[in-house]
Amino acid sequence: MLICLLFGIVSTAVYAGNDTILHLVSQKTIRGSYTNFYSDNFGNVFLVSKTNQVKKLNQNLDSIGVFNDMRRYGNIYLLDVSNPLKIIVYYRDFTTALVLDRFLKLLNTVDLRRYGILQAKAVAQSYDNNYWVFDELDNTIKKIDDNGNVLLHSADFRILFPEPYNPSYVIDEDGLLYLYDEKRGWLLFDYYGAYKQHIDLLNWKDVQVIRGNLLGRDSLFFYSSGTKSLTDLKLSSEINFSNAIKIQRTLNNLFVLDKNGLSVYRIK
Repeated sequence: MLICLLFGIVSTAVYAGNDTILHLVSQKTIRGSYTNFYSDNFGNVFLVSKTNQVKKLNQNLDSIGVFNDMRRYGNIYLLDVSNPLKIIVYYRDFTTALVLDRFLKLLNTVDLRRYGILQAKAVAQSYDNNYWVFDELDNTIKKIDDNGNVLLHSADFRILFPEPYNPSYVIDEDGLLYLYDEKRGWLLFDYYGAYKQHIDLLNWKDVQVIRGNLLGRDSLFFYSSGTKSLTDLKLSSEINFSNAIKIQRTLNNLFVLDKNGLSVYRIK
């Protein structure tokens, strides 16, 4: 069965704890063939179709906007919807980010190749409306502005770490920068690109950071940073998540994407 994880970041030690029940109440299913989705802090959902169309749904799951992919950039690699007024659509094949407004209208195009960044799969918005990029060729985190100018960069990861890192995720949250590599775990940096911490949690999918807690998919456990205990989460229903393409959690909802569409569950 496929499930959700929640781990705290205070310690990497794990201790066995008690069982608990995760109560889910089915809300709605949006039928269709989608490859990905993203949800923001305001309850909006962004669905990505196989034809690279992005559809925005409001908190009632009604369609309120559509962005039809500019095909010259290839397939959409990721979206960053952390800022509701500035949606990032990233195309890895062309190392190009399109910036959309809340109505999914094009505001700006940032071609990273023009500024010497030729290979990057981890891209995110920064707290100050700039962009974080992990430059795979330079092995550094860089912060750039709307014009592609490099505002700061970290030290070379090949100097910082004995093993190579190639993060798939970069997340700006709660005053820290989180990078995740499935084979190496989490790396935490401050906003000046200085390394802070490594957390050795491997092989996660669909990772998130919510209120200083790390979330991802692996096995059905919850790690509390307060009690430093590992709790086995059991579903309260017969919902089968084994065919899920992606799972994402917010404070109140659980979103599950499969081949039939996106299902939304309320967490009681």
